[in-house]
Amino acid sequence: MATSDLIIRGGTIVDGTGQAPFEGDIAVSGGEITQIGKVSGKGIEEIDARGQIVTPGFVDIHTHYDGQVTWGEAVSPSSLHGVTTVIMGNCGVGFAPCRTADHDRLIRLMEGVEDIPFPVLAEGLPWAWESYPDYLDFLSGRSFDTDVGAQLPHAALRVYVMGERGANREEATADDIARMKQLAKDAVLAGALGFSTSRTLNHRTSDGQPTPTLTASEAELIGIAEGLKEIGLGVLQFVSDFNDPQKEAAMLRRIVEQSGRPLSVSLAQADVAPDGWKLLLGAIERAVADGLPMRAQVAPRPVGVLLGLELTLNPFSAHPSYQAISGLPFEKRVETLRNPEFREKLLSEEPSTDHPFLRVMLRSFGKMFQLSDPVNYEPGPERTLEFMARERGVGPEAVALDLMLERGGRGMLYLPFLNYSQGTLEPVRAMMESPATLPGLSDGGAHVGMICDGSFTTTMLTHWARDRMQGPKLPLEYVVRRQTQDTARWMGLNDRGVIAPGYRADLNVIDLAHLKLHLPEVQYDLPAGGRRLMQRASGYTATILNGQVTHRDGTPTGARPGRLVRGARHAGSAAVAAE
Repeated sequence: MATSDLIIRGGTIVDGTGQAPFEGDIAVSGGEITQIGKVSGKGIEEIDARGQIVTPGFVDIHTHYDGQVTWGEAVSPSSLHGVTTVIMGNCGVGFAPCRTADHDRLIRLMEGVEDIPFPVLAEGLPWAWESYPDYLDFLSGRSFDTDVGAQLPHAALRVYVMGERGANREEATADDIARMKQLAKDAVLAGALGFSTSRTLNHRTSDGQPTPTLTASEAELIGIAEGLKEIGLGVLQFVSDFNDPQKEAAMLRRIVEQSGRPLSVSLAQADVAPDGWKLLLGAIERAVADGLPMRAQVAPRPVGVLLGLELTLNPFSAHPSYQAISGLPFEKRVETLRNPEFREKLLSEEPSTDHPFLRVMLRSFGKMFQLSDPVNYEPGPERTLEFMARERGVGPEAVALDLMLERGGRGMLYLPFLNYSQGTLEPVRAMMESPATLPGLSDGGAHVGMICDGSFTTTMLTHWARDRMQGPKLPLEYVVRRQTQDTARWMGLNDRGVIAPGYRADLNVIDLAHLKLHLPEVQYDLPAGGRRLMQRASGYTATILNGQVTHRDGTPTGARPGRLVRGARHAGSAAVAAE
């Protein structure tokens, strides 16, 4: 007679707390872990995990699935990489609150900031809401292959309260701030996990306008944060250019000091100031040492643009000859690029644009790599297109074209633009080892034609815990804790992220020895036939959400036990008693 819904037998348990791995069984019933150790009896289903690791489900605190979850149930690519909880609404962008007249405005903002095409959002978004609580009510009736948590985006809030004045970045009045404060309280009381904003010039609408929140005053930010203070709930998430790191960090500290709410901010190494990240991290570490709840969100690998003939950009995007054929069907474009006469003409041209990224970054062949199998996100200088060109005795443009024409024209190039200024991930390791950081910034669901970083969780296991050759690795138990217990607790989701009785049965059974990231690929499954990058992995034997197997050997089972997570969560009674 079965005694449990599910028993995972004989795995090496990496329990999310950071303690050393140990072998044991895990029993699950009613979506909750009921027993750890030697489990007697039988399960309705049993998984043989001998020779494999068992981890809590990963909690990704920085995604942009705000649109995708309104039309789809698969929260991919994140759900393909052991993620069982995603947090969206980051960087101040999202789709609620929103009046009908502002639908296109918010779509253009998301299109520009997160590279999700206008036709995809225009066709896919049902707009069955106006207020933020309405948006959560809509999502609460849907099912997913991960749990979904949401944050209130500042840009949508500002436009909703201030209209054109908000979109045009005019200073908020005292009445504006009071209204935003009340709506923020209403959103968090309805189940939002927090509030997010953006203060970076990199975030623009698709027609080039800066994000409405770029120049929001400290008074406006503190006013909203004090709304969360009054109800004692919710986190704050910021992204900023940090042109003056000390001044900006001091303002963030004041916001936390006055509100008492946890605040995280994006942190990465930029080429223009390769050591600038140290100033910001130092300021946050001092705040943490002083007892303030502040963290930097960091990425475990370079943030890099993928370039290719099927993608948003490639090194020839601004060349007149390529622009003349860019509207052709993919197969016809590839055929044309293989034509010797056309090739010669194309390679003789220079970019015809004043856009700095197209003129400079897309000519940075000394920092551009081929993305090949096995995927390597810490390549050496001998893998650059510039090095390969010297070896072949040709120009780097010719190498770029040849590599993109591989695999039927689907070859991809990789251009790191953050976290790889010196051609090493040692700065990233230093960031990840700091107690003042959290893993984040995957942007799952966004940048669908240029970036595919929803696989960050797999990189943490394969590169940092197992494969790294260019420097020290990180302990497996540390890598797991960082993206389970640490990220869950930061968001107030204390019912998950640990393998112990009383916690949610969100789990991964992983064949770590054979875990492998596959090359990103393009698929056309978004609304309006929209294109997106997808990256898969092999080695995830099973991903379990709320006690149900959602993925088996990397393939979705069709189970959709995931729901909207409304507000902070406490562990079950057994877990509370154990603590």
